[in-house]
Amino acid sequence: MNERVRIKDIAELSGVSVGTVDRVLHNRPSVSPAAKKKVEEALEKMNYKPNVYASALAMNKQYLFYLILPQHDHQAYWQEIEEGAEKATIDRKDFQITLETYYYNRYDSNSFTKLVKTRLKKDPDGVILVPSDIDTTRKYTETLHAANIPFILLDSYMPDLKPLSFYGLDSFNSGYFAAKMFMMLYHTTAVKSKEKCVMLMRQVVHGRVASKQQANREEGFRHYIIDHFPKIKIIDFEMNEEKTEQETTAQLDAFFKKNPDVHHCITFSSKAYIIGEYLQNNNRRNIHVMGYDLVTRNEKCVQQGSIDFIIAQHSYRQGYYCVKTLFDAVVLQQSVKAINYMPIVLLCKENADFYQRTEL
Repeated sequence: MNERVRIKDIAELSGVSVGTVDRVLHNRPSVSPAAKKKVEEALEKMNYKPNVYASALAMNKQYLFYLILPQHDHQAYWQEIEEGAEKATIDRKDFQITLETYYYNRYDSNSFTKLVKTRLKKDPDGVILVPSDIDTTRKYTETLHAANIPFILLDSYMPDLKPLSFYGLDSFNSGYFAAKMFMMLYHTTAVKSKEKCVMLMRQVVHGRVASKQQANREEGFRHYIIDHFPKIKIIDFEMNEEKTEQETTAQLDAFFKKNPDVHHCITFSSKAYIIGEYLQNNNRRNIHVMGYDLVTRNEKCVQQGSIDFIIAQHSYRQGYYCVKTLFDAVVLQQSVKAINYMPIVLLCKENADFYQRTEL
């Protein structure tokens, strides 16, 4: 913007009043088509670039955004997303943005349906959404489209739902990358000539993998193994969310008793600490573990050596940028990028302390 251009200058060039120019600049009513055309021509001649922030502030409008997440523990991956979203909202407090966060049971589609039906009654200006299964989510997103309410998908990308934008990992490629790093670890530490299999710990509820994101990561992992190490056998260990810690410990005891030659484990959830803490509690140091997300319990296991590698995905940034993107699209009326893949970051004991959770 040329800061020397004043409303008075635009009015003089277009031959209309200052008030008329102000109404055109802020898209207010009571301007004749002829006067609007004169102002627009003058703006073009002067190469005028409006201050979108000032215009948005001048509107003095209130905005309501929703953040819809799965229920989670306080220190889970989702908590960092919440913190990032809250920080982005605080940074834009002058624009009267309210962010309301709601939770649903990720393993119960009825929980998601009941929540969104209730929330739609308040008619939000934008929604950030971690989807349930695609069919259940589609019913909600079709309603959002019909009401012209933009929404951003977080964590799991479902292009058929036609979101305004998406933030998260390229889940298939992150699984493929994880397999490549995992097999480097395998060849460095495998028990020579004995180990021909690896353990894949799957987080499930009612026999279902916890999320589409995890399923896509697993698919990428399996593709890499099939392409490059077809003789390696993948042995699944299903960790049921509904089981107690004691029951899970008993399951792990039974697994390793049955599979004594397994010394490498990978999981695509943020709960690698389950096996990391198990190894510490049972004084077992001959199992190498790789997982996702540097949540507090995972970080402790990395520092104590019971988890070798963690793939991080900047969850705080995801939350922050989701709110920023809604702000840019809804408040500033700017175009936004449709697909935003986060960088794949590989962390270990030597570099985990330098991972910047909250810096942008």
